[in-house]
Amino acid sequence: MYGMKADYKNWMPKGMIWSFLGGAVLSLALCLLLRNIKWLAILLAVIAVFFGGLTVWSILMYRAFSYNGRRRMSAQIIEGTAARVKLPAGGKCLDVGCGSGALAIAVAKRNPQAQIVGIDRWGAEYASFNRALCERNAQAEGVGNTSFRQGDATHLDFPDGSFDAVVSNYVYHNIPGDRQAYLLETLRTLKQGGTFALHDIFSKARYGDMQEFVRKLKEMGYQKVELIDTTDGAFMTPFEVRWMALSGSALLVGIK
Repeated sequence: MYGMKADYKNWMPKGMIWSFLGGAVLSLALCLLLRNIKWLAILLAVIAVFFGGLTVWSILMYRAFSYNGRRRMSAQIIEGTAARVKLPAGGKCLDVGCGSGALAIAVAKRNPQAQIVGIDRWGAEYASFNRALCERNAQAEGVGNTSFRQGDATHLDFPDGSFDAVVSNYVYHNIPGDRQAYLLETLRTLKQGGTFALHDIFSKARYGDMQEFVRKLKEMGYQKVELIDTTDGAFMTPFEVRWMALSGSALLVGIK
C-alpha cells in the first residue's frame, strides 16, 4: 500500500543484544565494587569480557541480517529460497515458522495466482514478531494472496496432502527434539507432486545424518531430493559462516 513500508524486523532480537550488554556492564560494575577480593574481581572481569564479546558479536549479526543495511543477508536468503517455488494457478503453499511474513510474502509475490499460508507460534523470544505484523507487511507489499495463523511446526493442523509446496527458513533447528521427524511432519502436508524448499542449519549435531535422511526420502518415493549447501557464497560466504556460527546451512529441496 502506498505510503507503507514493510518491517521484517531482524533475526537477531534487540533484547538479546541488550541482555549481553547488561551482563557485561553488571559484571564490570561488580568487578570494580569487589576489587579488594582479588580472585572474585578477576572472575568478574573475565565474565565482563565474555559478555562484551557477545555484545559485539550480536551487534555485527544484527547489522548483517538487517533488511535496511548494506549486507541484507536475510533478504538474500529469503529471495533465494522463494525462487525455488513455482506454484500452479490456484495452488497453495505453506510457510512453516513465518516470523514476520518475509518468506510467505516473497513466495506470494512470485506466485500471484496462488495462496500462501504462514504459520508460527510467535514465542516470547521473538516478541516483536506476530500475526498483525505479518498482515501489515503483506499490506505494505501490496500482496493479497497470503494468510497467517498460529501454529505448531511439530504438529501441523492440516490434513495430509493440503499444499502444493512447503517452505521454511531457519526454524526447525530452534526446536528441541527429533528434527528429522519435524521435517517429515511438514512434508506430510504436501500433495503428491508438490515441491519443498526448506532452509536450515542441517548440522550433524542438530539433525543427525542428513545424507541418510535424503536417501530415506528417495526410498519413500520423493524425487530430485537434494541438500544444497548455501554456505559457499550462495546465501553467505565461508567467512560469514564461521563468525556467525551458521555452519551446516543448506536448502533441502525436492518433489514428493
